[in-house]
Amino acid sequence: MAFNLSALFQGLFLGAGLIVAIGSQNAFVLKQGLKREKVFLVCIICALSDALLIAVGVSGTGTLVASSDLVSHVARVGGAIFLTIYGFRALIAAIHGEYLNLDKSESVAGSTAKIALTALAFTYLNPHVYLDTLVLLGSIAGQFDGDERMLFGLGAILASFVWFFSLGYGARLLVPLFSKPSAWRVLDLIIAMIMFILAAGLIKPFIV
Repeated sequence: MAFNLSALFQGLFLGAGLIVAIGSQNAFVLKQGLKREKVFLVCIICALSDALLIAVGVSGTGTLVASSDLVSHVARVGGAIFLTIYGFRALIAAIHGEYLNLDKSESVAGSTAKIALTALAFTYLNPHVYLDTLVLLGSIAGQFDGDERMLFGLGAILASFVWFFSLGYGARLLVPLFSKPSAWRVLDLIIAMIMFILAAGLIKPFIV
């Protein structure tokens, strides 16, 4: 049983190490948390999506899918386009000084569907998520058999749920800081830079 717990904790810590990094998905979750807008929806979409991909990777089938050059190229191009568009949106918001009044509850028609689709896009249009969940976690899970492999996957899934909900709801602690328009401008600039850097990294193999 001790070895089984070891597999669980290996999955937990490895999953945490992969997901706790500055990236497009985390930046989106953070911003939604600061806005206090559909936080649970965004967190559950990101966590469940990760859980699905981790399960596929741990099962062993993910490595075969991720090894396809066609799938890799399509994912890279699609992800780069999406990140570039979102980056320009964040840049425009920063230039115009757009910000939200965190003391008011704002409701926009159709925002739930839009936010849900954006959360899904940040997950499934990000090629790196496939590398982390299908290839890396999948290959490491191969060293475990049966129940131990399942526990390894559960550990990685648990890390995903804990991180996204901590990030989404923990962002509220920063609300006093982001009551200032200048703070939103800086955040949007940082998000724009992150999007552009990630997009450039995705298309780099095609131009080098």
